[in-house]
Amino acid sequence: MTGPSDKIIASQAEEVRRDLAVDREGNRQHTVQTISQSYPTTLEDLWEACTQPDRLGRWFAPVSGDLRLGGRYQVEDNASGEVVACDPPRSFTVTWEFAGESSQVAVHLAPEGDRVRLTLEHQHTGDADSAFWARFGPGATGVGWDLALLGLVLHLVAGEDRPDDPDAFARTAPVRRFIRAASERWGEASVRTGTPREDAAAAADRTTAFYLGEEPA
Repeated sequence: MTGPSDKIIASQAEEVRRDLAVDREGNRQHTVQTISQSYPTTLEDLWEACTQPDRLGRWFAPVSGDLRLGGRYQVEDNASGEVVACDPPRSFTVTWEFAGESSQVAVHLAPEGDRVRLTLEHQHTGDADSAFWARFGPGATGVGWDLALLGLVLHLVAGEDRPDDPDAFARTAPVRRFIRAASERWGEASVRTGTPREDAAAAADRTTAFYLGEEPA
């Protein structure tokens, strides 16, 4: 029998808007990944869910630090950074420091009728010949944000909190199908920027395999 959360997961890939911009200049590549979804809640509630540590821990991950302009934060077992801009309850921007790389994440909230749209932009500048980008493409980062927005919609709509074992959750059949669908859509976004379809599809397959803990085809 399919429960409410399974129905949400089944439709989630289609509920999300994804976009990718890639600019190359010399040996540098600048990417902007955009992911967006509307939610049946208020602007104030969505702002709280995205900025209050207790709410973030319920759908995203435990986040500690000084969550105000100029403060530093730490996502448990993930990125850290600094809050570099904040305009409550509309937007905030943070640096995203992970694995020796620094990028920038901006979150914008905008009313949309009786709903509120969240738009997240992740900007990164790096080596144009990056082996990591060639291997995984935008899905390595994109699917991670897709999973975050899935956690947010389950929190807001189904009232479900982040699972105690996120890895086990990602291995369930509905989430496996979602990961595969999200990865394919990031592959399509890569094609739209000029990546040859065969290369984009191969990168999407490797991304899917990584998130599912499988060997790539």
